[in-house]
Amino acid sequence: MDGVGASYADHLTEHDLELLAKLGAAELRRRPDLIPRVLSDRRVFESILGAQSKAAAPFLGVSPFLLFAVIVHKAAHDLSEMTYVTERTGLRERVPVFDGPQLADFLSDDARRLLLAELLASFTRIASGRYRVQTRRGWRWRRYSELDPLHLAGLLDSANEAERPGIYRRLGDVALFLAGVFPEYTQRQALSPIDAGRLLRLVKRQERARMAEAPALELFEMLGAGWYRNAWDLAPIRTERLAVVADVASRFHQARRVLNHIADRYLFPIAERPELTG
Repeated sequence: MDGVGASYADHLTEHDLELLAKLGAAELRRRPDLIPRVLSDRRVFESILGAQSKAAAPFLGVSPFLLFAVIVHKAAHDLSEMTYVTERTGLRERVPVFDGPQLADFLSDDARRLLLAELLASFTRIASGRYRVQTRRGWRWRRYSELDPLHLAGLLDSANEAERPGIYRRLGDVALFLAGVFPEYTQRQALSPIDAGRLLRLVKRQERARMAEAPALELFEMLGAGWYRNAWDLAPIRTERLAVVADVASRFHQARRVLNHIADRYLFPIAERPELTG
C-alpha cells in the first residue's frame, strides 16, 4: 500500500536512505512503496545488527525509527517460522505459549509493523512537563510524564475536544509499551484500587466491570485497547493511520506479545552489548 510506504519514508533520514542505497535500494526516494519489502531484506538487518556489525555498532548512526523498523521486520520473518513464543511470567520465569502463528499473522500487515516501529521510536525520548488545571481552590500546576499513565491521563482534565483523541492515543501507546517491553514492571507496580478506578473511568462504562478484577498485566492490556478505541471513536476525522490504531485495539494482546518477543530477542541483547555499556 503506497500510503504505508510514504509513511515509512517520512521517518527515514538522509543517512538512512544512503545506507539502504548502498544495499541496492537506491530507488526508494522515487518508490517509497518498496520500503516495507526492503526492510525485510536480510542484508539490511545484517548490515545494522548482524554479527559482523557488532564491533563497529553502525546502528548508532541510523535513526531510531530505522533501527526499530528493521527489528520489527526481522521479528515478522522469525515468527513466521515459530510455533511457540516464550511468555515472561516473572523476573526469571519463562513459559512457552503456542501462539507463534497468531503473532506472525499480526505482523503480516505492513501498517501494523509501521505502528510498532513508530511506537518504539517514540519512546527513545520521554516527554514530561507541567500543565495548569482549575480546581475549587483556583489554578494549580500538575506534572506529567509520558510513561506515567495516571499523570498523562490528567491532561484530559484541561484538554479540549480536539485534543482528547491524541491523548487517548498516547495513553494506549503507553499501555502497550509498558506491557509489551516491561511486563514485569506492570506486574510489580500493580495499580492501587484508587488509581485503577481513576483509569477505568477513562474507558466505556460497559467495559469497566470485566476490567475491575483483572490481574495487572491483563488490566494494562484492556485499558490500552479501550484507550485506542476512544481515540478512534472521538476523532473528528478518521484517517487510514488512525484506522490502524482501531485495528490494533482489537488485537492488543497479540501486539503486546509481539513486543514481548522483540524486547527479549532483540532490544535487551542490544542494550547489553559491551560496546554500549563499556
